[in-house]
Amino acid sequence: MDNIVDSLNNAYQDFVAAAANVLETKESSAAQKTVATDAALENFKQKWELFRVACDQAEEFVESIKQRIGSECLVDEATGSMAGKSGQSTGLPPISAVRLEQMSKAVRWLVIELQHGSGTAGGAAAAHAHPSAPFDARFSEDTAQ
Repeated sequence: MDNIVDSLNNAYQDFVAAAANVLETKESSAAQKTVATDAALENFKQKWELFRVACDQAEEFVESIKQRIGSECLVDEATGSMAGKSGQSTGLPPISAVRLEQMSKAVRWLVIELQHGSGTAGGAAAAHAHPSAPFDARFSEDTAQ
């Protein structure tokens, strides 16, 4: 994480310095277009693109952390490991982490199929079912397969 923050900070500092250089160069040339102002603008564009890339990388990192935290909370809630800590209960019986992972994979396949515009999402999801995810007779959606 420190590496991402440092990268973002460095890209920002370079971007701000390039912006200041454009203003200084433009001022020293009496607002006329010169080779120096063109070079300063080109440098500014490059630093802007590098800053955007650093921002995108930081955003991807934050999103991955948010997903990881969300997944951990979901597993904790589903397996009941948080019930003793918080003193709250959802009223639902806990499920195994393996079963939760199986259901999560099934949902991901459905989302992928829907994103690709498949009209037969249900059939396609069954066709893509992971072989290591056997059906569980306790769940009605598994017995229908």
